[in-house]
Order: sequence, then C-alpha cells, then structure tokens
Amino acid sequence: MRVAVIGGGPGGLYSAALAKQLSPDWEVTVWERNAPDDTFGFGVVFSDETLDGIATADPEIHAAMSAEFARWSDIDVRYRGRTLTSGGHGFAALGRRNLLRILQDRCAALAVDVRYRTQAPQAERLAAEYDLVVACDGVRSATRAAYADTFGPDLDERSGRYMWLGTDKVFEAFTFVVEERDFGTLQVHAYPYDDTRSTFIVELDEDAWRRAGFAESADRAYPPGSSDEESIRRCEEILAGHLDGHRLLPNNSKWLRFTTVRNRTWRHENVVLLGDAAHTAHFSIGSGTKLAMEDALALAACLHEHPDDVPAALAAYEDERRPVVESTQRAAQASLEWFENIDRYTGQDPHQFAFNLLTRSRRVTYDNLRVRDEAFTTAVNTTAPVPPMFRPFRIGGLRLRNRVVVPPTALATARDGVPGDFDLVHLSTQALGGAGLVIAGMTAVGADARPDPGCPGLWNDEQEAAWRRIAGFVHGQSDACLGIQLTHAGRRAAAGPPLAASALPWDEQGPVPREATRADMDVVVRDFVRAAERADRAGFDALELQYGHGHLLSGFLSPLTNRRTDEYGGELAGRLRFPLEVLRAVRESWPSGKALLVRISAADWAEGGLSEDDAVGVARALAEAGADAIDVSTGEVVAHERPRFGRSYQTPYADLIRNATGVPTIAVGAISTYDDVNSIILAGRADLCGVGRAQLHDPLWTLHAAAAQGYRGPAAPWAPSWRAGSGRPPAARTDRVPPRLELLRRPASPVHQRWLPRVATATVPTPASVQTPAASVPTPASAPTEVATASRAR
Repeated sequence: MRVAVIGGGPGGLYSAALAKQLSPDWEVTVWERNAPDDTFGFGVVFSDETLDGIATADPEIHAAMSAEFARWSDIDVRYRGRTLTSGGHGFAALGRRNLLRILQDRCAALAVDVRYRTQAPQAERLAAEYDLVVACDGVRSATRAAYADTFGPDLDERSGRYMWLGTDKVFEAFTFVVEERDFGTLQVHAYPYDDTRSTFIVELDEDAWRRAGFAESADRAYPPGSSDEESIRRCEEILAGHLDGHRLLPNNSKWLRFTTVRNRTWRHENVVLLGDAAHTAHFSIGSGTKLAMEDALALAACLHEHPDDVPAALAAYEDERRPVVESTQRAAQASLEWFENIDRYTGQDPHQFAFNLLTRSRRVTYDNLRVRDEAFTTAVNTTAPVPPMFRPFRIGGLRLRNRVVVPPTALATARDGVPGDFDLVHLSTQALGGAGLVIAGMTAVGADARPDPGCPGLWNDEQEAAWRRIAGFVHGQSDACLGIQLTHAGRRAAAGPPLAASALPWDEQGPVPREATRADMDVVVRDFVRAAERADRAGFDALELQYGHGHLLSGFLSPLTNRRTDEYGGELAGRLRFPLEVLRAVRESWPSGKALLVRISAADWAEGGLSEDDAVGVARALAEAGADAIDVSTGEVVAHERPRFGRSYQTPYADLIRNATGVPTIAVGAISTYDDVNSIILAGRADLCGVGRAQLHDPLWTLHAAAAQGYRGPAAPWAPSWRAGSGRPPAARTDRVPPRLELLRRPASPVHQRWLPRVATATVPTPASVQTPAASVPTPASAPTEVATASRAR
C-alpha cells in the first residue's frame, strides 16, 4: 500500500510511524512545508488514558516521551487574591518541539519518507497516485476545503479572543488565573511543560478585549512568524502579579478567535481527515495534539484490521472515533461557553467559584472531586456538611426538604379529564420516593386545551374532587410538597380547531389553528384563574404554569410561532404581554404561602428562535409579575427543531437565567445521577433539579441516592413501612472478604503533586524560535495558596 500524509505535525508523524510499524512493506510519505526544527506553540498535555494507548502502540515513542514529561496532579485556581488547590488530577506535559523531535526520530528509524520544506501536492493528485491520503493539514485544511461538498464542514468561530504564549516562569501546577479589572474579566490557562518553561494562554471576551485596548495593535498587519509585541507587553503589565518578574515569550503569537471544527463525515473515497482538519476541541478542556494522536492510533489499527479494503478501514475508523470525539467536543463546548460567560460567576465565593470552574465541562463532578481530593470538596461544602442535594430550599412561602423535583409527567390515563388510581399511585410513589417536590401534569384548564385525550384537567367539580383525593392521600403518607402544572395546549391541542398566537400549524400535517382574539384571551385568563383556585382547594402546595413546549402561552413568547402584528406580537415586550396577563391574574388568586412556578422553553433549537437575551428577559419579566421560580426547559416549540441532546444538556439555560437574574431556577434535561444533581447545586448553576426519566425508572431514586451517599437525615425520610429496605440488599459475593495478598503495602499516591524544575530557570538560554520581549516587570508578592497537604516532588 502507498500512503500519503499531508502535514508533519504530531498527528501526521504519529500516523505515519504507526502505519509503517504495523506494515513495514508499505510506502509511507509525509509532506511538511516547514523545516524539521520549525514549530509553533509551546507545551502539549496528555491524559493517562492516552499515554496508556501510546505505551501499548509504540513503547519506544512512549519511553522517549516519558523521559521528557513534566508531571503533576494539582490544579490551582487564582481568584480574588486567593489560590485554591485541588489535587489528584494527574497531568503529563512536554514541549511541542520535543514531541516533534521524538516523532521525527521514530519516523526516520522506521524509514518513513518525510519531505520537509515541501508543499504537499493537491489532494486530488495524491488521491489518484496513492492508495490512501491522510490529511493532517490543520484547522484551515485545504484538503477539507477541496472536498467540502462531501465532508460538510461546520466551522463555529467564537467571538472571544485568546493568545497562545509561553513564559519562563515554571508553574508548579495547572493554573487558572482569573483577573477582574475595570475593562472586564481576563483569564489565563497556564501549565508547565519542562524545567524552564510553561504554556500561558490569555483569554478575554470581545468587549473586555476592546476595552482593555488590545484592538488597535491586533488590527495591524504582521509578517509571517512575527508576534503582537505591544499586546504581549500589555499582558505582562496586567498579569505581573502572577509572573513574579518572569517574561512572556511569544512564538508567532497574535490574538485569535477559537474555531470549533465539525464535519458531516471525515472520509471521501480514499481521503481521510485527521486531527484539527476533522475536529477541534477548545484548549480549556484538552489538547488538540492528544486528539490527533488518538486519531492516528485508531486509524492505523483499522487499516491493519482491514488491510485490503481502504473504504472499510476508513469507515471503521470514523465509526470508532466519532463518538469519542463528539463526547470530547460536548465537554469542550460546555467549557468554552463557561469561560465565554465567566462574568456570570465572578461574584461567587472563592470556594464555590473554584468548584464551578473545575466542574464546568460536566466531566468532572462532585463525586469525582471527592475521590480525587476530599479535602477540597469538604472545604467547598462547609456551609452545610451534607450532600448539596439534601439541603432545604424555599420557593416563595414554600419550604422544600431537598433539591430534587419530580417534573410533570404526561401519563395519559385520565378519563374525561378526571385523574384516576394510576395518577394516585404514580404521585404517591414519587412522593414516598423522597423527592422534595412532585409535580402532577400536564393538566388542562379546559376541555379544548388538552394535548392528549388522556390528559387530566381541572375545569370541573368532578376533576377537583379527584385531585383532592390524590393530594390528601399523598399528604397523608409523606411530607413531600405536591404541585400541579396547568396548561393550555394551544396549537398542540388534541381536539377541536386549535387556538394559537398565530395561525401556524405545528407541522405540515397538522390543522391550521385560529389566531386568538381578545375574547379568546379573556376566556383563557379566566380558565387559568379558575383552575388555579381549584388547585388551591384541592390541596396542592405549588402551582406551575406551562409557558413552554409549544403550548399556547409558549406560542406567544417565541418569534417563530408569534407572527402577530397587534400589541401582542412583534418585539419581546409585545410577545410577553398576554403571558404576563395570565400570570398576574393567577398570582392574585394563588395564596402567597404557596409556590408559583413557570416553566419556559429557554431555547427553540431552531434558527430565528428565542435568543439567550430573550430567555433572560422572559424570566426577569415573569419574576417581576409574581413567579417564585422558573422551571427552565427548552425546545418542543417547533417541529423542525434540532436540539443538541446530551447529559444535563439543558442545565446551561437554567444557569444562564439564575446567574443573570437572581431568580431561582429548576434545571431539567437528562439529569439522572445524584452526582450531577450535587454538582449543579453546589456550583450554583440551579437551585433545584428536575429528575424525570430516572425517577420513572426508579421511583425511589432520591432515597436510593441518599443511601448510596450514606445520608440518613430528615431530607430523605423512609416511610416506616419501608424502612427495612433502606439498606442495599446483599447480592452475589457481596459478603466475601478479600484476603491480604501483599507482603508490603504500597504507599498511597499523594493527592497533591507539584512540578518543580530540576535546574534554575536563569541558566537556560531562550530557544531561537522564541522571541523575547524587551519589557521586564518587577517581582510581585505571591498570592497565598490554600491546600490541605502538598507533596512538592517531581
């Protein structure tokens, strides 16, 4: 087989070396336009998982890399004059120059033909002459552009600015610096990579970047390879307190915007994309080099497993790698957005802020941090030394025993809108299962307002009596709070000509609704008020109004479904007018000692839909009109939505609204573990968590979560009749006691490991490729470090 590799970066060289190692008779050629000793960038970081793969795939490369590694386990968060340290993470880094040298040497030993200072021929020509073309030509891949119709690239360029620098200050840990200045918030991502240098990435949002005065120098034209020296000197001045008199070292360093690269597919006939050409992940979550080398390993393995069928090999490669990459990109997107919106959190207490930062991607969680560094998690949790999910919370005049909410579930078992025994069993079981608040739903305010014929209602005496029976039973068996969601389905109604904000059908097959008149609106207001009064008489503790999911009031809020030209349409204030009328009328009739919630769809997941600013505006207006909390969902507003599903994927919207408005929020959306609930609450992303499908899977989910965490307090009481089952029952071999099989006990790994250089920084000359700025800064006092114990060892 003849293999052409475009690009001699780490991904290209490693893929060439592995292919040649597995198949020595293959002809492998690499084109690299730069000289072998040219490099851009500073250090690269690897996870233990990736290093294990490298060790198995090529022990020689792993051994050479290991000899160069800087290793440490701590993360330092420098915020508001304090340094908080979390240990037990595990990092290994080395200089990009050294990594390239190792890979270059390995390719030479394996007789890979690497052509330096040589521009690769066009991909089309290579594809005709070679059996396989591996395109490792970076974020601005010419290969990807040449076959754009096939690859289907999606390039998401963000608005924030960052600059990749180095420094001759050797940091002892992965260090996040957060500086609040008059121009805004500036953050630094820094980590050591050898005895003399650290990577140092400076990042700001666009507005802060402009206010800080960086725009003028950034707009100048710079020759290839040169750096924005003026901005670098300005960064040294701002960050002098963290550099301790050391320099910032540029290397082709200019202000950039991060681009997330995604592609519909990574392969076209015998051409395949690898590394940044195929995908990118924000630098705050990991190394693009790490992903590229993992790609290379998977590609080489698949080629070896399908030696006579290149298309099958490439399909296997993409099938294997795409789920891994997409998972990383989801975490990276969450991290990217966290740093883009860092001003939401800069008012937090330092410990909560540090916890929030460390758990920003949702990959690191409360439980995960407890395992890594229990002292750090304990320090964050000092205000109430119980799992965060079991802290009480007050919504309006209602006190909840814990932070778990069972959201409304469409059971579709009612007859003529009358809830029956199934509703009673479902709600009472969920209440006995330990949740702080259980919400019945969705409950229609009128016969023509039901989204489903089996939907319960609350518009007549028979329904009210049935609900009173259910509420009485639940309250007789449990001290959980019971709520009910009221809705008018609007254009999603199951019967009659549907009513909507505008005459737009749900989909092409759906009926065209009639646009609500003022008379219709008056009836809707009346129906909501009467249903709320019935809910109060029936004994419910909380009331939730459904303003999301494409139902009637949601239809007024979204610009995709409200095309009215009267005072109830147009800009957000007009679209809010009628939903606010309903809320104010219900607020007047609903007792102040009970909770009034509103559920919204904070995003439509469709172009032209509700913006983040709109969502914040909606939530703020609802709170001013009397809502005690916002239940923050998304989507189901239009049939052509394209949501990005994933674990706790809707939490960022609850986070946005809570931290932008101060209004209590309920986070929902694929939250299924107590670890995620604890993380969300402790980080301050939401005040309550709606756990839906997990509670359907296990109605005693909250009690089981308490048992798993060893919590036996009043926030998770077992019913007396069930108390015997409060412990986990024995299973096969759980009673086995393992024997001691070690003569000498292995010492436990220290939680805190710092990186300390072996030689003094001042004795090491600056590499030729690194340009040293002329400016110097005075040595400042170091910030205090708060850490329980520290092992200051290599």
